[in-house]
Amino acid sequence: MLEKLEKVALRLSQIEQQLADPSVYGDVEKMTKLSREQKELQPVVDTYHAYRYAVENHNDALAMLGDAELRDLAQEELQNAKAEMERLSEELKILLLPRDPNDDKNVILEIRSGVGGEEGALFAADLLRMYSMYAERRGWQLSIVSENLTELGGVKEVCATVEGDGAYSRLKYEAGTHRVQRVPETESSGRIQTSAATVAVMPEAEEVAFTIDPKDLQIDTYRSSGAGGQHVNKTESAIRITHLPTGTVVECQDERSQYKNKDRAMKILRSKLYEAEQAKKNDAIAAQRKSQVGSGDRSGKIRTYNFPQNRVTDHRLTGDHKNFNIAAIIDGDLDALVDALTLASQTARLQEGE
Repeated sequence: MLEKLEKVALRLSQIEQQLADPSVYGDVEKMTKLSREQKELQPVVDTYHAYRYAVENHNDALAMLGDAELRDLAQEELQNAKAEMERLSEELKILLLPRDPNDDKNVILEIRSGVGGEEGALFAADLLRMYSMYAERRGWQLSIVSENLTELGGVKEVCATVEGDGAYSRLKYEAGTHRVQRVPETESSGRIQTSAATVAVMPEAEEVAFTIDPKDLQIDTYRSSGAGGQHVNKTESAIRITHLPTGTVVECQDERSQYKNKDRAMKILRSKLYEAEQAKKNDAIAAQRKSQVGSGDRSGKIRTYNFPQNRVTDHRLTGDHKNFNIAAIIDGDLDALVDALTLASQTARLQEGE
C-alpha cells in the first residue's frame, strides 16, 4: 500500500507542476481534467502525509523508551501514535478503493408511486420534494422533465434530471423501494396505512458513450398538459421519443421550446439505453437495476418512513446507525444518511477484498 501511495503522491506533484504552468490555461479541456484529478488525489495524499507523521511520532516514542525519565511520556506517545496509525491506515484503504466511474456524472431520477393508491402518489410527491430540497442544499440543479400528477397533487410518475458536482455519487443509494407508514390525509378513521414508491437513479450517459441510430427513433410532438395558460393550448412543444428496437419511450414537456425538449429527451433516452446495454454485459448491473425499480410493492424495500414513530429506517444499515429523524430527512437533510450508506458500502468492499 505504501508503494502505491508514493506513486499517488508523485502523480499529484506532477499535476501541481503542470497547473502552475500558465500555458495550460489555454487548453480548457486539459486544465479541467488536471483539476479534477488533483481534487481526487489531494485527500489521499493529505491522509498519507498524516500517516507518515504518525509513523515518525511512533519511532520517536520508541527511541524515548530507553530514557528512564521520559519512559512514562514515551509510552503514552507510543500508544497515541499506534492508534493514529491504525485509524489512518483504515482511512487510506478506503481512499484507495477504485472509484465508481459514474460518481461525477449528472443523474436521471425517476420516481413512481407503488401500492397505496392516492396515498402512494402523495408519498411519491413527498420524495420528489425531499430530493428537490437535497439538491438545493448541495447546490445542484433539479429539473422536471415529465410528470404525471393526480388531482390531489400526488405523483403517479415523474422524471427529472439532477445536475451538479458528485450528484450520482450521493444519489445512487436512493435507488429502490421506499415505504411509508402514516395516517393518510384521506383517511378519516385515523388508521395507519402502509404505502410505497419506487426510485430509479441512472447516471447521465454522454453522447460519446452511447450513440443512437436516428432510423431507430419515432419522434412525436404533442401539446403540453397541466398548467401553462395559452402556451399549453396553442403550441405542440412536448416531445415523445420511442426507441423502436427496444420499445423504450421517453417524454419531455418541461421546456417551451420543442428543440430543448427534444435535446433533453434524447439525453434521457441515451442514458436508459446505455444502462440497458451495460446490464447485458454485466449480470451484476442487471441485478442492481432490477433491485432499483422493484415491483412497487411493500417487499424489497430499502427504507421505511415511519411517521407515528418519528423515524426513518434504512434497512441496508445495522445497529444504532440505521435510524434517522424523519423531519430532517423529509426536508432534504440526507447527508448523514448518505454518509452512513457510503461508509457501509466501502466497508463491504474492503471485506470482499476489492
